[in-house]
Amino acid sequence: MAQPPPNGNARAVRLSEKPLRRYPWYLRPFFRAQVRKYGQVLKPALLWGRVPKLFMAVATLYGVVDRRGSPLDPVLRSLVTVRVSQLNWCPFCVDINSATLATRAGSMAKVEALEAWRDSKLFDAKERAALEYAEAMTDSNRRVTDQLVSRLREFFDEDGIVELTGLIAFQNLSSKFNSALDAPAQGFCRLPSDAHPGSREEVAGM
Repeated sequence: MAQPPPNGNARAVRLSEKPLRRYPWYLRPFFRAQVRKYGQVLKPALLWGRVPKLFMAVATLYGVVDRRGSPLDPVLRSLVTVRVSQLNWCPFCVDINSATLATRAGSMAKVEALEAWRDSKLFDAKERAALEYAEAMTDSNRRVTDQLVSRLREFFDEDGIVELTGLIAFQNLSSKFNSALDAPAQGFCRLPSDAHPGSREEVAGM
């Protein structure tokens, strides 16, 4: 496998950014909301925003899969999104989703253990089943088996399995898009200079 970039913060995206004034007026509230929440406009938003209809479709789908009323536990949702991001070599996605996971979990412990989750006692049986499913969906050399789905049924009803599948599929869309266009990490988590994009040592500001 190719080695990841040394540090996403030091690199620009592969496509140039347009001035904010050149984006449609109806996208600017999204950008302002990102500045209020994160202190900056997210680089992937500027990329998706080059095709406004795509931006709106992706934003709508994200709002559904990560809604407050989701039947999936917030920590489990973040575990899945970070793990998919690690597998797809997306520094931006690992960065921002690791910060969210640390906030939801109350510490960095699960963030730091996630790459080797099979060897860690921090993850319960439900989280392990979801992570195994996420890896099987993401790795093109693997297939989701009937046995794996049977394990999921121990923890999720059929609607929950659809929710989980949709979340994993969305994160594959998002992280593959960002990885292909080299969207950099934006400093939500501290990234060691020569680490795998899945490795994070400290949430910025924590």
